[in-house]
Amino acid sequence: MLSLLGLETYQVQKLSLQDSLQISFDSMKNWAPQVPKDLPWNFLRKLQALNAEARNTTMVLDVLPDARPVEKESQMEEEIIYWDPADDITADIYSFSELPTPDTPVNPLDLLCALLLSSDSFLQQEIVLKMSLCQFALPLVLPDSENHYHTFLLWAMRGIMRTWWSQPPRGLGSFREDSVVLSRVPTFAFVRMDVSSNSKSQLLNAILSPGHRQWDCFWHRDLNLGTNPREIADGLIEISWFFPGGREDLDIFPEPVAFLNLRGDIGSHWLQFKLLTEISSAVFILTDNISKKEYKLLYSMKESTTKYYFILSPYRGKRNTNLRFLNKLIPVLKIDHSHVLVKVSSTDSESFVKRIRAIIGNVVRAPCRRVSVEDMAHAARKLGLKVDEDCEECQKAKDRMERITRKIKDSDAYRRDELRLQGDPWRKAAQVEKEFCQLQWATDPPEKHRADLRRRLLELRMQQNGHDPTSGVQEFISGISSPSPGEKQYFLRWMEWGLARVAQPRLRQPSETLLTLRPKHGGAADLGEPLWPEPLGVEHFLREMGQFYEAESCLVEAGRLPAGQRRFAHFPGLASELLLAGQPLELIDGSTLSTPVRWVTGLLKELHVRLERRSRLVVLSALGVPGTGKSTLLNTMFGLRFATGKSCSSRGAFMQLITVAEGFSQDLGCDHILVIDSGGLIGGALTSAGDRFELEASLATLLMGLSNVTVVSLAETRDIPPAILHAFLRLEKTGHMPNYQFVYQNLHEMSAPNPRPRDRRQLLDPPGDLSRAAAQMEKQGEGFRALAGLAFCDPEKQHIWHIPGLWHGAPPMAAVSLAYSEAIFELKRCLLENIRNGLSNQNKNIQQLIELVRRL
Repeated sequence: MLSLLGLETYQVQKLSLQDSLQISFDSMKNWAPQVPKDLPWNFLRKLQALNAEARNTTMVLDVLPDARPVEKESQMEEEIIYWDPADDITADIYSFSELPTPDTPVNPLDLLCALLLSSDSFLQQEIVLKMSLCQFALPLVLPDSENHYHTFLLWAMRGIMRTWWSQPPRGLGSFREDSVVLSRVPTFAFVRMDVSSNSKSQLLNAILSPGHRQWDCFWHRDLNLGTNPREIADGLIEISWFFPGGREDLDIFPEPVAFLNLRGDIGSHWLQFKLLTEISSAVFILTDNISKKEYKLLYSMKESTTKYYFILSPYRGKRNTNLRFLNKLIPVLKIDHSHVLVKVSSTDSESFVKRIRAIIGNVVRAPCRRVSVEDMAHAARKLGLKVDEDCEECQKAKDRMERITRKIKDSDAYRRDELRLQGDPWRKAAQVEKEFCQLQWATDPPEKHRADLRRRLLELRMQQNGHDPTSGVQEFISGISSPSPGEKQYFLRWMEWGLARVAQPRLRQPSETLLTLRPKHGGAADLGEPLWPEPLGVEHFLREMGQFYEAESCLVEAGRLPAGQRRFAHFPGLASELLLAGQPLELIDGSTLSTPVRWVTGLLKELHVRLERRSRLVVLSALGVPGTGKSTLLNTMFGLRFATGKSCSSRGAFMQLITVAEGFSQDLGCDHILVIDSGGLIGGALTSAGDRFELEASLATLLMGLSNVTVVSLAETRDIPPAILHAFLRLEKTGHMPNYQFVYQNLHEMSAPNPRPRDRRQLLDPPGDLSRAAAQMEKQGEGFRALAGLAFCDPEKQHIWHIPGLWHGAPPMAAVSLAYSEAIFELKRCLLENIRNGLSNQNKNIQQLIELVRRL
């Protein structure tokens, strides 16, 4: 199977997350797989785009250029003739007869298992995370029967967060967000014994689907290629959850419930079945007949405390045999006749599903076993299954994270005591540097004031440089300095989750959307008041490193510190390695809303050294009011890791690097794409007086000025932030205008029709009050050019995009809509086409970007 799919080369050096995210020729075309070796890449590409059809393994076989069956047959005969007589011919013939051919349809579950077996831990984690967003059932136990061990995928699930409606017995309910790995919930397993006419997966899908809309969470026999025999996926255990959303008409169960599905027969996968009996609140066994063999298997479970239910579809004439064995099992498994259900072709499916739901509901309401995925992993270890998280690198990284986080009792106190270079010292230094920079552009700056600012800045930097990194910061630096790239990546992921756990959880109110939290009353939150308290994150430790480097560099430049006494000169190199590994890094500091120029330029210099000849860059930025879905858009488009929703800091701009495949870089005109997410920097309301508007406009100008391509994300047709209009006016005067794409996202509806002509005319109308106000800020008065001639160009040239709603269905059980995924792919294709055709600003190398950062 690995050979058929072209994955045999990835058994020693596993396929990495960075491999899967590279921009290539295939990134620009919506191609259909033609041969089995196309299937893994087609799956990864569609999954990255959250495409609901990612599991479809249909191949377009009629266009195969090399399909010459006659030659293949003669090649087979030649191989048979020239076998070495010394070989074990019987074994060879047997093995040869099992080889799949290139035109063999591949079962989607085989593709998934083969790809996971060929991927490193971080790509496995990304695959499972994207599958969860698509509402696909997730692999929990990965079989590898050929090597006689199975893997419990705890690490792969570690990053999945879900939100659901929590309703206490008394009092008001609220939304709760937690990790699926840590939440203890009732768990129900569905298994097959021998043969069953009823499909477990179809039954599970019906149980999980509210109303009459069935979502195919579990792949089943009636789907395309669902009847294809599984070659390597038998023994796979899948998991999915039901999460209530606070709506009586859609909430099937009052609390989260987990469902497990074992692929294959329990007789052939006894270890997996034993695990299910130890972690489940109840096990549903589907079978057509109970024979003596199956009776003995079940009799061995007599010590189990799990509840058992049978779903029978007996063959004609076997009814009495089933009853005889069931009567023997009643005292053994502690069941009664209510635990036996019969479903035949004449049974009403809807009534049967309601009956199963009622049984599950009764178990949930009574005292029952509740387990987390971590608890399941503990049970798997006891049974001898391998747990992916138990590797040495992962455990060392976890221990280091715990040494840091166990000291954090209060996030604010920790920041004050352990991250001492931030807060007031950095805010004051940033303000002085801003004043000093503005003074440089004054026509006749007073020298005394300039000297005074320089003196104050040096005092603040000396004060910062007088500190040593605290124990927590030193531990963090040791973690990202590990010579093992894997351990470094494990450490960063553990830090993200560990810091999220120590932050005080905030329960969301019913009125707040599950997708994201937006400023109340449609306005922008004050920049002094975050949308929610900024949680402690990895970026705070990197900011601290940045401030040590900034303070030291400032003193070296002023001659107050000999270059030979520098202690932190290697910090930008450490950060550049994180950027190369796919870690988002801050470009604009979220606490002071300023750019630490020495730190950023130092990081880019180190990046230039590491990339050597491959340093041609295109900079793509996304701007918009918080809550307009721009981070989700970038993540879906390029497979990035920008924070979204509640985990997103309300302020600060982050950058992430994407590699262009070497074979495509010449055609595209660049080696890497630097993507910048503006975070919550840009508000939506106009404040004619005060510093906030000027600050937002300056930050928008900086981000757009660095960019070759800018995506402006809008929630409403007239929701163009004045700060962005202001930035357009400034950049028009300089002649530096990025290629721009305005994206209108329908955030709250399930689907969006094609834009009406009236919608487009609204976007093309002459500038309104906000536009004129922005023009007045530039003192251009009536000489202001219509923005229709500047930004809102001919819609037929696709400068304006209407993206359908993100969700298909009602969260938290909604999947990402196919229309959203396809629209994002088309936007991505257009952006890459514009870059290739030179419609964006002239591409730059890293050295030019460094100079641009300094100037802007």
